Amino acid sequence: MLDGIPNGWPAGAASLSSEVRAQEKKRKGDPRKGSPKRYDMKKSINQWAFPYPELMNLKECLRLAKDAGFDGIELNYGLKNDLSPKSGTKDYQEIRRLADKIGISISGLCSFLFWPYPLSSNDPAKWTKGMELTGKIAEAAHDLGVENVLLVPGAVDIPWRDDYEPVPNDVCDRRAREAVAKLARQAEKLKVCLNIKNIFFSGYLMTPDEMNEFVDSFQSEYVKIHFDTGNISIFQLPEHWVGLMGKRIKNIHFKEFSKKSTDYSLETFRPLLDGTTNWPAVTDELDRIGYRGYVTFEYFHPYRYYPEALIYQTSDSIDRILGRIS
Repeated sequence: MLDGIPNGWPAGAASLSSEVRAQEKKRKGDPRKGSPKRYDMKKSINQWAFPYPELMNLKECLRLAKDAGFDGIELNYGLKNDLSPKSGTKDYQEIRRLADKIGISISGLCSFLFWPYPLSSNDPAKWTKGMELTGKIAEAAHDLGVENVLLVPGAVDIPWRDDYEPVPNDVCDRRAREAVAKLARQAEKLKVCLNIKNIFFSGYLMTPDEMNEFVDSFQSEYVKIHFDTGNISIFQLPEHWVGLMGKRIKNIHFKEFSKKSTDYSLETFRPLLDGTTNWPAVTDELDRIGYRGYVTFEYFHPYRYYPEALIYQTSDSIDRILGRIS
């Protein structure tokens, strides 16, 4: 037998068989390069992966995301940057025009302000400030023409901060529901979606069933889920959550996590593909529920040197995960 061809077959059959196998391999794709299956989802990146505002301004971030091949970019609302309480409708409309001119979509708005001003805080002043800021984020989304607003509804504990007094689970739950109920009324008027983020470190909404019940309780098309693949990966698996949450998922963070580490902090999250996430299983589940929205890379450590490298590497990694390279 030669090259898998039985003895007695015509001359040239071996080379023909090799050619057929090569064509079949090309048709199916090479799993060493990327997913053989192509997934119809949109590719996005969070602004925290850019050295903003220290080394890049907003326009440079938008342009780099576009040049690297991203369909969208998720912008972050802060206290002093381009998206902040100091900005107004005209500022946001100008940002929208800039993004349109560059040709990059804004996939959603995100913020770290839910941690210094949590919606479950024992401090009335911080709670009030948190509600005010969340309302301003929703208004900014409306002015930008963006439908996705990430929302952290509350926390039993915030272990990386020393200024948060932990609250009992039932107190956290009550305050979170009261806050989201009020914010949802505003969101409905603005036509923006409040997407509840899963944060395993916070000790709240720790299972997909708890998340589903929380979101469903508001009976609003403007309260959905922002699923983060990395934030539940300490003890659970993101592919198990996707099917259970189903159509409630409105937006997604593709966050890489390494179970090899015991440092359960922001340092545990890795560049895409440099972790233990089963991306084929995750994307298969997302495809099964019909998810066609953005998958957004979230990472908090822009490269110190040659920061563009992270952006291009991430674009390449998502292309491989989504089967755009195979």
